Amino acid sequence: MKTAKLTDSEYLIKTGKILRTKQMTKQEKYFEIALAGGENLNHEPGQFVMVSVPGVGEAPISVSSSPTKKGSFELVIRKAGKLTGVLHNLEASDTVGIRGPFGKGFPTQILEGNDLIFVAGGLGIVPLRSLINFVIDNRRDFGEVHILLGCKTPQDMLFGDEVEGWSKRTDVNFSCTVDRADPDWKGNIGLITSLIPGVTLDPARTFGVVVGPPIMYKFVIIELLKKNIPERQILVSLERNMKCGVGKCGHCQIQNYYCCKDGPVFTYEQIKYKKEAI
Repeated sequence: MKTAKLTDSEYLIKTGKILRTKQMTKQEKYFEIALAGGENLNHEPGQFVMVSVPGVGEAPISVSSSPTKKGSFELVIRKAGKLTGVLHNLEASDTVGIRGPFGKGFPTQILEGNDLIFVAGGLGIVPLRSLINFVIDNRRDFGEVHILLGCKTPQDMLFGDEVEGWSKRTDVNFSCTVDRADPDWKGNIGLITSLIPGVTLDPARTFGVVVGPPIMYKFVIIELLKKNIPERQILVSLERNMKCGVGKCGHCQIQNYYCCKDGPVFTYEQIKYKKEAI
């Protein structure tokens, strides 16, 4: 067995300069970051990076921008603890440490030529945006595209201008819903699962891509299975309890998989509950 050395690229911390920030909601802040020397991140949609601040700590953060964006990449960070609180205080020209990208992303070559139904709940739009924009930037390589977006309230919606742009595209079927509306909201009200029955699709050539809070997965997958989409064609991203990013610490193990290394993208066929595995 090969022993990893501290000189291996997966341990190398690169300097990332913050080019731009934007407060998106009370909890979420957007960062555009460039690696030193003009190096491209060269990530795949669905991968993540480890972001660090010296003396404070390090955390896995999903890359939200498409690989088609060159010269910089984008993150959206939720303020949830000490490190993320420090990151929220940083602004343009500040620097952070970047390791990665890590993990297995969405299999774009397999998805090419097929229809896609994206289902994003809450913060799930952050990693899924990377794939959505990749597909839009390479629109001719894919079949029909359905984007279903759900969030708690209209104020919690991320990338509002971009979402509005998706809704106006003639080559994308877009639907959005909120759990609780305000007086100005004119769209759907209810859980994101309520949007799936109304989608017309060909299950043999459709891939479902699901990212959101854990409670959402069970019920969204049930609805996709009702549409006869094969289990191997339902993709989920499981970003839970990741610490090291390279499969060494074991915090993110689910059954026989490490989320950070074997995922975070899996097919439902891979990770569904198997009684014989207990």
